[in-house]
Amino acid sequence: MFLQRGSRVLQRHWHASKGASRAAILNNTNLPRSSRWFTDSRALWALKPVLLADIGEGIVECEVIQWFVEPGARVEEFSPLCEVQSDKASVEITSRFTGTVKKLYYEAGEMAKVGKPFVDIDIQGGVDEPAAAETLAAPEFPKDNEPPSIPASEPISEKQTSTSDGTEQGVSEETRPNGKYATFATPAVRHLCKEKEIDIKHVSGTGKDGRVLKEDIYKYIQDRDAPKQPAAPHAPGNGIQAAAAAGQQTETRVELSHMQQQMFKSMTRSLSIPHFLYADEVDMSSLVELRGRLNRVLAQSPAPEGQPGKLSYLPFVIKAMSLALYQFPVLNARVDVDAASGKPSLSLRSQHNIGVAMDTPQGLVVPVIRDVGSLNILAIASELMRLQGLALQGKLSPRDMSGGTITVSNIGNIGGTYLSPVIVEREVAILGVGRMRTVPAFDEHDRVVKKQVCNFSWSADHRVVDGATMARAAEVVRRVVEEPDVMVMHLR
Repeated sequence: MFLQRGSRVLQRHWHASKGASRAAILNNTNLPRSSRWFTDSRALWALKPVLLADIGEGIVECEVIQWFVEPGARVEEFSPLCEVQSDKASVEITSRFTGTVKKLYYEAGEMAKVGKPFVDIDIQGGVDEPAAAETLAAPEFPKDNEPPSIPASEPISEKQTSTSDGTEQGVSEETRPNGKYATFATPAVRHLCKEKEIDIKHVSGTGKDGRVLKEDIYKYIQDRDAPKQPAAPHAPGNGIQAAAAAGQQTETRVELSHMQQQMFKSMTRSLSIPHFLYADEVDMSSLVELRGRLNRVLAQSPAPEGQPGKLSYLPFVIKAMSLALYQFPVLNARVDVDAASGKPSLSLRSQHNIGVAMDTPQGLVVPVIRDVGSLNILAIASELMRLQGLALQGKLSPRDMSGGTITVSNIGNIGGTYLSPVIVEREVAILGVGRMRTVPAFDEHDRVVKKQVCNFSWSADHRVVDGATMARAAEVVRRVVEEPDVMVMHLR
């Protein structure tokens, strides 16, 4: 009984002291916000930073093309947040949570880092602290990007003075900064910019917060194409025009596009790999004859949806590469270096995921045909046609661009005969196919005949591949291409 009565007394004293402490904290604004009773738990915030996931093999940063949300917007799970552009494809990033957008870490046009937060989402929809805690709020400081306020006594700059006609002249239209969401435009507006070859950053938006509208694009085109008035003799541009008229050398600085910047970085890394070149001529005459027969068969019946109505030479070359990789798996490997010990090793890969270099309006892309070893010629041609269509539209997905184990670059369809291809990072070999040409040659009876010849140029990583291995693998590819009926025996 004595113990129970003593326990009740202690509880009353504890609640009284706790209430007194809270009252003291609320009345004393000098105390830090973190002051609290030792049994209290801090108000839980449900702010979730969304990390930019890896959108492709080897990509460490990408450009934010446009935002679909802004701070304060309500988002659902899997709803689109923004569109980013890597050196390989344009990707739409979706939300992992349902809640309210609190912060955007990047503006449109800035480079976002893979693995770093790019947006904050409050999954509770912006829960406020208890009213009692509002008196403990820390004083607000000006943001880093917010310009300081101008005192009333500070003189007005010349750009803000009145013009001769009595109207107030503010900042000139050319130097007027765009709004915060100048590049936050709808897909239709961005498509119009691409169609008219206009950088949206150069267009002054008249929409909310400076957003660019279609009307702004047409006005920009009208102003740009309007006849220019002859410049005065003292105009700054007259010096350059006079120099050009006098035949002097002039230079114009042009910034690299985003895809060119990414290619600059990836090729710099690739050229750190010790290369060696191996080239050979391949007689394509039998393949030309076989392709002609197969195309005649395909032309006799309508092609099913997704299947090409005509075969090119590239699917045969890709299949020949796959057959060679079964005998020389080192060419399908990846070089890994242990971060702790610095010891290199090879990772042999079972599937033959062959990348195909493609020239597109956006630049060079290398989509991947997966598991070529299990595909026949028609399946390879169908997948090649699908990837080419997506590449021309700029709609290749990260999966279409990642996971390559070896690459083929068919420069011959443009016109090149000889080339020295550069190895793609995380691979050890690449094949460059030149232009096919007709040449005279001697047959087994010493008679002059017409042959279709093509140059195959191989580049390999000389750290793990020696010249003899590369020559033997190239010989397998050459024999299969020169005798394409051999592929029938290796159908899978």
